[in-house]
Amino acid sequence: MKQRLKNQNGTTLVELIVCMVLLAIFTLAAVTLIQPSAQAYMDIQQQTRAQNLADALIETIRGEVLEANGYSVGIISQPDWKDENSISIFGEPRLGFLVSSGNMDSMVNHYTVAKKHRKTDAFTPGGVMGKRPDRAVTVYGNLIRRTYKHTPMILGGIEASLRRLSHYDYWSDQVRRSVLLDSGADLISYGMGELSIVAIADALAAGIDVHDVTFIPGTVYRSKTLDHLIDPVVLPSFEEVRESKRTYAESFAIQYKNTDAINAKPMAEPYEGQGYIVQNPPSRPLTEQEMDDVYALPYMRAYHPSYEKDGGVPALGEIKYSLTSNRGCFGSCSFCALTFHEGRVVQTRSHESILAEARQMVQEKEFKGYIHDVGGPTADFRGPACKKQLTKGACPNRNCLFPEPCKNMVADHRDYVKLLRELKDIPGVKKVFIRSGIRFDYVLADKDQTFLSELVKDHVSGQLRVAPEHVSNRVLSYMGKPRHEVYQEFIRRFDACNKKTGKQQYALPYFMSSHPGCDLEDAVELAEYIRDMGFIPEQAQDFYPTPSTLSTCMYYTGLDPRTMDPVYVPKSPHEKAMQRALIQYRNPENYELVCEALRRTHREDLIGFGPKCLVRPRKMAGEAGKPSRGKGSNGKGFGQKTANDRSGQGKAKTGGRPKKTLRNVHKKK
Repeated sequence: MKQRLKNQNGTTLVELIVCMVLLAIFTLAAVTLIQPSAQAYMDIQQQTRAQNLADALIETIRGEVLEANGYSVGIISQPDWKDENSISIFGEPRLGFLVSSGNMDSMVNHYTVAKKHRKTDAFTPGGVMGKRPDRAVTVYGNLIRRTYKHTPMILGGIEASLRRLSHYDYWSDQVRRSVLLDSGADLISYGMGELSIVAIADALAAGIDVHDVTFIPGTVYRSKTLDHLIDPVVLPSFEEVRESKRTYAESFAIQYKNTDAINAKPMAEPYEGQGYIVQNPPSRPLTEQEMDDVYALPYMRAYHPSYEKDGGVPALGEIKYSLTSNRGCFGSCSFCALTFHEGRVVQTRSHESILAEARQMVQEKEFKGYIHDVGGPTADFRGPACKKQLTKGACPNRNCLFPEPCKNMVADHRDYVKLLRELKDIPGVKKVFIRSGIRFDYVLADKDQTFLSELVKDHVSGQLRVAPEHVSNRVLSYMGKPRHEVYQEFIRRFDACNKKTGKQQYALPYFMSSHPGCDLEDAVELAEYIRDMGFIPEQAQDFYPTPSTLSTCMYYTGLDPRTMDPVYVPKSPHEKAMQRALIQYRNPENYELVCEALRRTHREDLIGFGPKCLVRPRKMAGEAGKPSRGKGSNGKGFGQKTANDRSGQGKAKTGGRPKKTLRNVHKKK
């Protein structure tokens, strides 16, 4: 990365115009982190948190990397897609256009899981919605192609990366073809892209026709034949996966196993009359030095000054004082697209790199002494899962943590503990928090529990966010998450550490409703656990089928692509509403839905006045003085559990001061 490439014509001309639909954060420092807590701000569903994190500010990174390698970059932020002149500000670029929708999929950014249009956009100045079109990559690509017929065009970012081959599109409820065809572009740079984007620029600068740029890892291109490929994997055709859900699941299973830079093969997807869409193997993971070089580039660490008059970019407040320590994840949650986008091999920055950024933070006048996060997709991953991944890649047919931790996995938090201690000791730093999430099963796999002890003592601000997702082991198996007993053991140890340190802190769990494999009986089981937990989540999380995840494949096909076994999929809006209501069974607005769900599952025993009941029966005619609808004996709300006891062994109270309800951080829709 340090090598600066110079072309023969110098760099005074605009060599590469980057037409990026940036959600208005282009000049934001790439050394910050889009973390799960930012998703709450955006009201984005839980299953997309890691997906969005994976692409955090990558467009900024790519622009800076190109400039560091001798190329000039022009940025057109949020051009008017109704005006062809909006992408002609710099004239025709010498090398080509780069097009991205930014660090969040435009459809997820615009619509809730109920397909309702969101009212605000936290990535646009002033939070104004509507500055970008739906399917931004496709729309802007076509806009460029109408204006510049033959100029090379390369797509990148999360939206293009997850749509690089045929894919199920939740918003139109159909299988769509590769975004490369729909946008009119020539190449896709998928994944994080620092290596591939420089290689593409070098190839174009050397005079290679864009249609001959077929040899770069981490890219997708169109081809009439496969004669130039050695031993490619030929996928079912687009027409076949569109017509057969089983074929779609089989194709996705093949793609899912071809996400590692070392053992992946080229894949080709045929299109009738149009040749093939060819995906090269992913770019190799960055070395620690390369990661350091990328994050040492001169980012501005702020939104563009011109945005100040509009109130700035709201999302910046969530992540400005957070630190990216890693990328990649070997957790392999089924509802997360990170594996498909970024891979399973964890890459890290050095302590020196992270500490240098922290010291820079301290010098900013708005810094109050609190580092909000130190992490990545999973905070406590500080290296590959095992040494084998460095030479042979990630296992295509096995996961590192699911269903049980692999015996070859190295569970070691010593480096992370050391990093946190060093950050805490920086003059001007009062507190270092961890907000991007930890893998509790990975914590338990570490025989040395020093990290958990120090996490509780120094790095939790009263509430620790964890993601068990559900309590039904059958549902958890579809999610790719550890068994519920593992989470319970973590909570036991977490509470023990709190007791030892004399602190009163709580683990706030994320729960998800309506995931493939989850029926009403599973939802009732989750409601019972929430009842015994002692507090109610403020927001229920509906499963959101986003492109290129295992769970989305299950949702569309009704098959588990790992086994090809049938999977029950809750698709009815009414059933999904019941599952969601059960998570928040104490909300009076959910009373009818909760009762219906309990009757359907023959769990009328949970309707009554006992301490284990979820809701109370309606007031019956002639029962004067009895509790009215939605009211308990203390007038506080139906079905309210009065004992704050996670184990469910609390005793019912007859009155007195109602207990304090802890709430998670999710915003209401």
